[in-house]
This record gives sequence, structure tokens and C-alpha cells, in this order.
Amino acid sequence: MKRLFDKLRRWLSGLSFRTGVIVLLMCVPFYIISFAQMALPISAGAKGVLWVIFFGLAKTTQYGGLTILGAEGIKRLRKRFSAKSADKAQ
Repeated sequence: MKRLFDKLRRWLSGLSFRTGVIVLLMCVPFYIISFAQMALPISAGAKGVLWVIFFGLAKTTQYGGLTILGAEGIKRLRKRFSAKSADKAQ
């Protein structure tokens, strides 16, 4: 099982920075859907199942995106966001 996770991690790490950002951004709609579906007029059991599915997808895309980006990609993202916020402040 550990070999499988290592192989998956290596494959994800080999994907591009842009792919990592897209996968990481996909977690936002899944988080929104996982909690917004609570307002639907359906049974509590169905709400629970939908929450587990969408929250699981949100966590999967979140950690998958972070794995794709890696430490260097996260530093790159932070630098990009801090540069944009510095530009807006001026």
C-alpha cells in the first residue's frame, strides 16, 4: 500500500504548476457545494451522504493540488499573491 501512495505522489508531483493551481482551486466549489446542499429540501440521510461525497472531493482536490505544487510551488503562489497585493496598495 505504501508503494502505491509513493507512486501516486511521484506522479502528482510531476504535473505542472498550472495543473496544481487548477486542481487546488477546484476545492473551493466542492466546499461550497458540500455546505450549500444543506439548504435543499431533502432527507437528512441524503444530506449526510451528499456532504460526505462533496467534502471528500474538496479534501481530495485540496491535498492533490498541494501535492502537485509542492513546497516550491506554494512559495511561488505566495510570492505572486503578495506582489499583487503590494501593487494594489500603491
